[in-house]
Amino acid sequence: MTLPETPEALPHAFAAAWNARDPDALADLFDADAEFVNVVGLWWHDREAIRRAHAYGLEVLFPDSTLRVTRTTVKPLAPGVAVVHARMRLDGQTAVGSVEAPGVRHTVFSFVVREVAPEASGAGGWRAASAHNTDVVPGMETHVRSASGHLRGADYRSGRVAE
Repeated sequence: MTLPETPEALPHAFAAAWNARDPDALADLFDADAEFVNVVGLWWHDREAIRRAHAYGLEVLFPDSTLRVTRTTVKPLAPGVAVVHARMRLDGQTAVGSVEAPGVRHTVFSFVVREVAPEASGAGGWRAASAHNTDVVPGMETHVRSASGHLRGADYRSGRVAE
């Protein structure tokens, strides 16, 4: 596998592996002991767990989806270490329950990446030590939990709570 040559290339490599439905290539972007938190707080603690979760997701939840990077920023933390934020657009999610046509979702990924030395199987590059994916909820400032237990977007300035 060829690793991304720059920190900002890692989210694009993630999206390419996603769109190719290749959980192995996606997982190879992560350290063996990487951490990954998804949009609902599921937390995976190593590359193999990240691979298994994405293999399932790409087969069941997202087999016809497209993931596109729309913006990236890089903040170097130390030589060979950076935080990469990537705004992404996801469409084509599989229908579930009463939602027959899930709409487009926008997310922000946070990747902590580090430069790795060349390996026996190829050149060096950049790998993620950690990733966190967050859904963007337009017009909302936070979440509140309703009396029925449902998590809902809320905007305190307007007093609006999503249904």
